[in-house]
Amino acid sequence: MTFLELAERVLKEVKKPLSVSEIWDYATKAEFNVKLGSQGKTPSATLGAQLHVNARDNKNSLFATIGSRPKKFYLKSLKYNKELLVEEDLEAKGEVEDTLRYSEKDLHQLLAYFVYYHMKAHSKTLDHTKTSKKYYGEWIHPDMVACYFSIDELKSEVYDLIRSINKSPVRFYSFEIKKKLSFGNLRESFFQAVSNSSWAHESYLVTSDISEEKEFTEELVRLCNSFGIGVILLDVNDPDDSEIVIDADAKDGVEVDTINKLAINPDFKDFLVRIRKDVDSKEIRKEWYDRVESRESLIKFFKNKKYR
Repeated sequence: MTFLELAERVLKEVKKPLSVSEIWDYATKAEFNVKLGSQGKTPSATLGAQLHVNARDNKNSLFATIGSRPKKFYLKSLKYNKELLVEEDLEAKGEVEDTLRYSEKDLHQLLAYFVYYHMKAHSKTLDHTKTSKKYYGEWIHPDMVACYFSIDELKSEVYDLIRSINKSPVRFYSFEIKKKLSFGNLRESFFQAVSNSSWAHESYLVTSDISEEKEFTEELVRLCNSFGIGVILLDVNDPDDSEIVIDADAKDGVEVDTINKLAINPDFKDFLVRIRKDVDSKEIRKEWYDRVESRESLIKFFKNKKYR
């Protein structure tokens, strides 16, 4: 059984829209998961990634979605009670309350989880307070950076060949994080991302709450298309329901001059040194990158955040 077949079976039995976590929880209780051909270390994350991509990119997908917080999946082939879909849609669209006492900094651990499990990369948070603003003013560097290594994907001989012909065995990601995105902060947030993130192979604006106004969405898409910046929507209720809502343009190379400027930050400099050592040794030392918390601990952390 594949992950998509597992999701299809669950949704056929439950006959109501479910989030990724709800699908996986039902599947494990019904022991459908034991029939998977391959689970990997984080099967729920794999399930979520495959469902999001299939429903978004495959016109012939069996799955449709409603809501966004969290996004819920249902089968196009089943006939649902319209009132049920309306109720589920309203529930899934429940906005993140401004009164929730989580900070922008708290979102770093959610992004670290998403980057590791859904983008197969290793992230590093940059401490802005360590950067001297003497020469460059504000908007010096992104909030987080990450690196994807091809070490685990390629045979040793292929990896060595890539390096010998001056091809990079790594890809860089850059992230600017905002707790909320709306017309009130769109332009500042977006151009902050452009200013300090365009050096990487892929650059993203990351948020946990995004306006659903039609005019806002159209403007956000226009800006992203113009500058190649992607958007990641983090889900504070379940990290596996986080997703890339707008893809970033992937570049072949990086801006060396900008990387050199960013190296005035000690954390970024250490990040570069660590990557070089891991590339040379063909061994990724995960302890030198951001700690990746478990799904359960992240859910508990944000659930325990009290209202003001």
